[in-house]
Amino acid sequence: MQKSTPDQNFAKTGLTLPPAPAPIGVYKPCLIDGKYLYVSGHGPVQNNKELIKGRIGKDMDLEQGRLAAQQVGLTILSTIKTNLGSLNRVKRVIKVLGMVNSTADFEQHPKVINGCSELFAQVWGPENGIGVRSAVGFGSLPDNIPVEIECLFELANTPGDPLK
Repeated sequence: MQKSTPDQNFAKTGLTLPPAPAPIGVYKPCLIDGKYLYVSGHGPVQNNKELIKGRIGKDMDLEQGRLAAQQVGLTILSTIKTNLGSLNRVKRVIKVLGMVNSTADFEQHPKVINGCSELFAQVWGPENGIGVRSAVGFGSLPDNIPVEIECLFELANTPGDPLK
């Protein structure tokens, strides 16, 4: 039996990729260095290109935060697909840094970031879709987004890297 590809696994989720966001500042959304793909911090872009906004513990509860983190994961997948052409170009998740815009008394940051991590585990499988991770709280994030996530991925052995 042939193993499913990341693109096929994503299709099975029934989720939709939002438009890949253009940088709002002086940075690249992603960059290839050798066999690694660095993805800049992304926020939760919705299908209508608008950001999900709010502070967890004040404007949003844990489940809304988890869904916002999943939306960030979808936004990251969109950036990968837009810039590399396919999720199959990524072999595995190396590191996820999840930043949560939360009230000082909110302590469930890892459960929020699980929204993104669970999505990546569906796309690349439990062996390659789960890497090392940090989930930390912040007093604010740009545009009052609830979650920002940046990632490091290992690329599959594929010729031609358009982002070098």
